[in-house]
Parts: sequence; C-alpha cells; structure tokens
Amino acid sequence: MQDKEQLRIVHCIRAPVGGVFRHVSDLATAQAAAGHAVGLICDSTTGGSFEDGRIAALSEHLELGVTRIPMRRQISPRDILSTWRVAKEIGRIAPDVLHAHGAKGGAFARVIGAILRMGGHRIARFYCPHGGSLHYDAESLQGLVYFTAERLMEHVTDGLVFVSRFEADAYREKVGAPIVPQRIVHNGLRPEEFEPVVPAEDAADFLFIGTLRDLKGPDLFIRALSRLRDGGTTKPTGVIVGAGDDKPAYERLVAELGLQAAVRFEEPMPAREAFRLARCVVIPSRAESLPYIVLEAIAAHLPLITTRVGGIPEIFGPESGLLVTPGNDRALAAHMAAFLKDGAEFQTAANARAERLRQPFSLAAMAGEIEAFYRETLAAEDPVQSRKTGHARRADDQVFIRQ
Repeated sequence: MQDKEQLRIVHCIRAPVGGVFRHVSDLATAQAAAGHAVGLICDSTTGGSFEDGRIAALSEHLELGVTRIPMRRQISPRDILSTWRVAKEIGRIAPDVLHAHGAKGGAFARVIGAILRMGGHRIARFYCPHGGSLHYDAESLQGLVYFTAERLMEHVTDGLVFVSRFEADAYREKVGAPIVPQRIVHNGLRPEEFEPVVPAEDAADFLFIGTLRDLKGPDLFIRALSRLRDGGTTKPTGVIVGAGDDKPAYERLVAELGLQAAVRFEEPMPAREAFRLARCVVIPSRAESLPYIVLEAIAAHLPLITTRVGGIPEIFGPESGLLVTPGNDRALAAHMAAFLKDGAEFQTAANARAERLRQPFSLAAMAGEIEAFYRETLAAEDPVQSRKTGHARRADDQVFIRQ
C-alpha cells in the first residue's frame, strides 16, 4: 500500500459517551481531514440528546457514515443478533482498517474482522482498551473472565494501541505480554483548545465534570466540599456537570450533607462551556487511563486538582507530586482549601502547565502516530510491500487479499 493511498477506516465503539467517544470522534475527524474514508459503528441505546447531537455533527465529516446498532454493555443472547448486524455493515463497507475501542466494541470488531479475513477480506484489526476491562481486579472472578477473553482475542488482533504507559503496563500485568505489535499513543487536543477559558463573573468555586459514577469520584467531590464548609469560615460552592444512572444517589448525598444551597447539578455540555461555571476544576477519579477532561482543563489554562491514578502522572510529569491520593476526600479537601487560600499561585502554575503540554499532547501527533501504525501493519500483510519495507512475516502467517 502506497504511503499516500487513501485508507478505508471503520471505528467500532459500544457506548458513544465520555472520553472514549471524544478520542474516537477526534481521531476519525482528523483521519477524514487527511483524506481517508472513515466510518463509525456504535450503540444506538446509549446517551441522550447531547450525545445524539455530537454523533450527528461527527457524521457530517465521515464519508462512510455513522451506523448505530443496539449493543448491550453486559454479555447477552442478543449479542448474536448485534454481531450479525455489525458484521453485515462492516462487510458492506469492506474497510482496510477496523479500529475497535473498549472491551465490548473490541470483541465485536475483532471477531467480525477474523470472520471477514477467513472470507478473503484483507483487513487490519486494531484494539484500544481505553481502560475498560483493565479496571477489574486481577484476583476477581470478573477480572479472570475478562483477562482470559482479552488474551484469547489477541489471536484475532493485528495491533494494540494504548493511550498511556500506565494502560500498557496494566495490560501486561493483568493479561500478559502482548503477542502482537503495540504502540503507546497519548490522547491529543486541537490547537484551539489551548486558548484560555475565562470563568463567568458568577462562577462557583469548584467544578466536577464527568460521568456520574463512583469510578469518577463525584461522591468524593461532594464530601470534600462538605468538609470545607464545615471546617472553615468561607462557604465554597460547587457545580456538578454530567449524567449517569447513579445521579439520584449523589443528589441524595448532597441533601444528606445539607449542601443544597452550595451544590447544583447541570446536564452534560461541552467541556469548555462547563469550564466557565467555576474557577477551579476537580477531577477526583478512583481509576483512569489517560482522561481527556484532565487534558482539556489544562489546555484551557484552568487551575486543576486531580488524583494520582492511571496515566494522569504522565500528563503532569515533573508536577506529579501535586496529585491527590485517590479515594481520600480529606486529602482532596486539603488541596481545595489550598486553592481557596491562594488561587493566584494555582493560576500561574496552570498557565505554565498548558504551554508545556501544547506540543506533546496535540491531535496532529496522535493521528499521525496511529496512521503510521496502520500503514506499517498493512504493509506487513502485503507480500509486495513487505519486501519493499523489510517487514518479515512468520512462516505461518497468511496473506489475505480483498476480493
């Protein structure tokens, strides 16, 4: 395959929400802008009007369109029908590259890719966990099931993409050393996202933004805010932006702690719009891979308090000592109190941090590295290109030519 030849690329993801969908959307848009024919397959039952709007906007850029098919989060007999429908769509498109994201999307796409290859389609299959199954405890029954499945699925995978060194290390520790090529490619942002966001005049003190589930720590945010109001002379305020099945539980917690006047909930909205609602962003996650919201807050030149989990230390680099111990609302409250005491110092650090991240965490760098991985893998599957580029194939490798 020639270096400038257009690729037909299909991304497959189950839930079109959160940072994973942000990654897929940005990558697909960048690939389309580079001249490739790109499509997306995702679940039709996840999300609301906000997600529907994002998908509609994305579809305008994708030559191969967006196909939404019901995909349940948990394993279900209905997966058989979903697999058939996804397979039919992928077979119709006949892509060069099938890029799967997340555990369920990864299972659908790679199994289907294997079936298509047996049928004579030449297709390269890539998988990015985005945390997903890697969040499970290796000693748990669920973990054992998922990690065994991940190992088996490697046999129908041509390349693994990890968004952080942490994710790659977790995969190696829990699943095993990869038997296929891998790349670590950090998430990246668009140039305009590095423009500063100025909080509104009536901005609250602190903002939580993310999916409303314990993994993301909204309960820690609420409890830390309660500690500040109970133990200090100031009465800080907070905004929670997001949606999720556990939202009623967090609303009850706010009521139990008597914070109804101090904390308000807002529906999901674009991150930079949400950033105007407060002077400091708080991301108290218990687990992450390489969260976009942390990158977005930094790029917006906003003071940020977040936890030492996943790939976040890779983002902070020499400043990783500033990160909060995860799962500890007392430690979180101490960092929030420090911001209330000297917001100017936090702002100075935020400005410097944004400039430091501008180049290494760019969308151009992310899309370029992933495309190079695609082409290297496709060349290795093509005997003519393998001879030209020096890629060696194992004796038992098979060559598949699309009919």
